[in-house]
Amino acid sequence: MEERNTYKILQERGYIYQSSDEAGLTELFDKETVTAYVGFDITADSLHVGHMLPMMALSWLDRTGHRPITLMGGGTTMIGDPSGRSELRQLMTRQTILKNMEGIRPQAAKFISLHKGGKALMADNSDWLLSLNYLEFLRDVGKHFSVNRMLSAESYKSRLEDGLTFMEFNYMILQAYDFWMLYKQEGNKLQMGGQDQWGNILAGVDLIRRMGGGEAFALTIPLLLDPKTGAKFGKTSAGAVWLDKNKTSVYDFYQFWRNTDDQQTASLLKLFTFLPMEEAAYLGALAGGRLVNRVKEILAYEVTAMCHTPEEAAQAYLASIRTFGASDPAGEVKTSSAVAGLTLADAISDLPTVKINLAELENSVQADLFVLAGLTESKSEARRLIRQGGAYINETQVGPKDENTPVKGASWLAAGEATLRAGKKRHKKILVA
Repeated sequence: MEERNTYKILQERGYIYQSSDEAGLTELFDKETVTAYVGFDITADSLHVGHMLPMMALSWLDRTGHRPITLMGGGTTMIGDPSGRSELRQLMTRQTILKNMEGIRPQAAKFISLHKGGKALMADNSDWLLSLNYLEFLRDVGKHFSVNRMLSAESYKSRLEDGLTFMEFNYMILQAYDFWMLYKQEGNKLQMGGQDQWGNILAGVDLIRRMGGGEAFALTIPLLLDPKTGAKFGKTSAGAVWLDKNKTSVYDFYQFWRNTDDQQTASLLKLFTFLPMEEAAYLGALAGGRLVNRVKEILAYEVTAMCHTPEEAAQAYLASIRTFGASDPAGEVKTSSAVAGLTLADAISDLPTVKINLAELENSVQADLFVLAGLTESKSEARRLIRQGGAYINETQVGPKDENTPVKGASWLAAGEATLRAGKKRHKKILVA
């Protein structure tokens, strides 16, 4: 545990985009055990990389002796947050929402102490929202909200031209009510969330004051973007990068972090690892030079070990260096990170593997392999990959003349396996059964 003011830790590591009262929050963290929450609409049965920043902020609270709450939107997910959306979210059934919650809980436990005896709490806003009396809610809570002020919120303004439903319009009020309920039930004085949640969080701070509850605080976390594409961090051409290894393999998860933009490496070390600031700063400085790839290996290992297991992170690291080679063979980077001392003999490593039935290969050509392995979605896409020089079998480039070459009789077929590569970074191993 770092014996320092937690607000200052969050500030130093880059978690704070905006806060309602910096001096007040600093004092609050000095004088008491702070209970703070982040809300999550559970639209899938897994968290993804986009959820990790607020989870990391909660984890720092947990590690420094405070009390984090992850609030699952068992109720609000039935409506959907309009923030950052150009259209109505797909409505979900209660059964699907409950199933999604079951998938998320063990992932959240990687970040905060949800085990027996831990301070952290996972709450569900359906506990109070589903039983609300509509007329009483309008009278007791709705009277505190100005429609004019609500319409000025960025989350609503961006939707007015495309159409904002009355159902979605209620979202801000419900989120503010969540804050009030956690304030009453758990002594929760701080809500944290993405920077696009600023208006919604302030509405909760104001509601607590108006309902006679006292002082509460708002804190938002910066939205990370890919410096090259401008897309939200964690979004790839294949979609979101999930923490569920059945949705995103451990190897692909590791590779996402290993291949992040060089410009972001220094800040990502501070935001997504628990390395001491001195070490993160040292590695961040190296990332500005020729050792940037080694530093990104450390980043990728640390995040993968946290979200999965150290053993799985080691396997992904070793599979990567087996494919691409070691980035720092001279051992110039000095770090306490476990990845620094790993060698090929330390673990059994492998690439993501796809099993293919021998019968499927009977009439297949080389272009078919990339479809069967899931590296391309269609044979025409596989042919384009080949013609652009990006297709490899066992690190031998597949030329345009080879795209229709039969697989039957290939030398690797007797061994029953082959490694495929699409472009520089996407690999699959196929096993013939």
